[in-house]
Parts: sequence; structure tokens; C-alpha cells
Amino acid sequence: MIRIHFLTPFAKMVEAVITESILGRAASKGYVMYEIHDLFTFADAPHYKIDDYQFGGGSGMVMKPEPIFRAYDDVLKDMPAGTCPRVIFPTPDGRLLNHAFAMELSREENLIFINGHYKGIDQRVRDEIVTDEISIGDYVLTGGELPTLVILDSMIRLIPGVLNSYESAQTDSFTSGLLDYPHYTRPEKFRGHEVPKILMSGHHKMIADWRLEKQKEKTRERRSDLWKKYLASQEIGVKNG
Repeated sequence: MIRIHFLTPFAKMVEAVITESILGRAASKGYVMYEIHDLFTFADAPHYKIDDYQFGGGSGMVMKPEPIFRAYDDVLKDMPAGTCPRVIFPTPDGRLLNHAFAMELSREENLIFINGHYKGIDQRVRDEIVTDEISIGDYVLTGGELPTLVILDSMIRLIPGVLNSYESAQTDSFTSGLLDYPHYTRPEKFRGHEVPKILMSGHHKMIADWRLEKQKEKTRERRSDLWKKYLASQEIGVKNG
């Protein structure tokens, strides 16, 4: 079981998502346990302020270090001595999330997500607590809850047993270094469009070859960066073979 901790000032945003769909199902099946820690409860009375003006001037508020450190210490108290959980801070200047990284995180036992807001969090938190800074793309969101949930969804579905068919996760885009192939279902004909005949041929080898060719075609057209990596990996495979 993976234990996931959220340090956030907006607990309801997180709670609304982790109780639904695959994330909720993973918890009900016992593959993951979620704990939400409201940062406002770790702030100083009487105002319970979690942000302040930044030293040196400049626009935007910065999240104070005390509530985050206190919440982090509180989480550690319930862990066995010596446990060193990975602490993730979603941020545009972090390492870009990809499938391999999501797979790596899915094998962890304890993860702590720090959800930043405003102009960010005090750098001392990043220096002392955070182990992984992760970006989900070259854009900025209002807070860290949505990126956290994106990261979470990308990794939870990779835990064997969470999806009804683990094979489905193994054939998604990026698992082979290529984008996914087209998918079709019933009806066979719809509004003048027909399902490719080869998919109904029953010839598994021909279907597999068709799907691979479609993956290559899509990747070559849409993601030249992935296509170059795929070609390089194939050359290495040939040399090693």
C-alpha cells in the first residue's frame, strides 16, 4: 500500500477528486491510503496566516515556512523511525513529468505532496524538505492541487490491480516510447465511417503490425522528439542484439 499525504490550504479540492473514479477505487481496494493535512490548522493563532510579503520586495505573496514544516513533522510522527518519504512539490521550474517518472513514483511506499499557492513557497522548504520538484508543463496554474492530482492519477493507475486490466496501462501512450494507436468499438459503421477491416480480421499478427505502424505514423507526425528517441532506442537494440 502507498500512503499519500497532501499538505494543502484547499483540502476540499483534493478530497473531491481522490474519492472518485480510479483514485477512489484504488483506495477502496486497499492499494493506496490518502491523508489530507490542512495547512491552516498548522498556522499561528489568532489569524492563522499561511502567507506573507516576500523579502526584497516584488509582487505576490509567499507561503510561510512554519505551517509547512509543522505539517511535515506531524506526518513523520506517524511513520516508522528512519522512514524517508519522497516529498513532491509541483512547480513549473521542476523536472518534467513523464511516464517513466510516474512508474517510478508508483513503486514508492510513502509520498508527501506540498501544494503551493500565490507566488510560491519559502525557499527553505524546498531546500530542506522537498526531494522532487515536478512540472506538468510549461504553464502556470493558480495552485498546486491540480498538478498534484495530475501526477497522482498518472502513477496510481500504474499500480498492478488498480485497473481492471493492467494490460490496458501497459499499452498506453509512452510505454513503448510511441504514442497510442487508434481505438474503435461498436458499431462497425457510424455516420458513414467504418472500422478498419483489419481489426475484424481475427489475424492477431496483422492487427499488431497495423497498430504498431499507426503508432509510428502518429509519433512521427506529432512528436518529432519522441520519434528521434524511439529510432535511437531501436538502433541500440539492434547493436545489442
